Amino acid sequence: MTGRATDWLLALAGGVILTLMTEFNSQLAYHTTAVFASWAAHGIGAVVALSLVAVTARATRRARPEPQSQSQSQSQSRKLERTPRWFYLGGIAGAFVVILSAISVNSELALSGTIALMLTGQVLFGIASDQWGLLRIPKLRVTPTALGTAALVLAGSVLIVVGGA
Repeated sequence: MTGRATDWLLALAGGVILTLMTEFNSQLAYHTTAVFASWAAHGIGAVVALSLVAVTARATRRARPEPQSQSQSQSQSRKLERTPRWFYLGGIAGAFVVILSAISVNSELALSGTIALMLTGQVLFGIASDQWGLLRIPKLRVTPTALGTAALVLAGSVLIVVGGA
């Protein structure tokens, strides 16, 4: 399988997992609250992420038995020092995504309407980010094809929501 095909499959799998996460969190919110569902999702997610960090750190150490040189260690340290602190705030957005999507799924939008509109929001924000270089994203010229694609995604979202899919 080529790298591009693998990228597509990983992105599609991510979309499926995002949809499952949204549904699970919405069901939990229905039985508790949207805020509790967000807290539970992020608490469990933190445990899983820390476990993955531990596993990958061990695997990386085994694959690289030679000790790091002082210059490699200093380079990694400088990288972390240069990372703006606001880059670590993604969890805040994640908490709101869980809360807002849990509320939306438990409304007339249901799961498909919520996911469709979330996708539309992601595409529109992505285009704006490309155009204006938001959040340190390299500026890219937005093409008519990208705008047409966004319009089609929006139209599809409207059809899902209005059509009651």
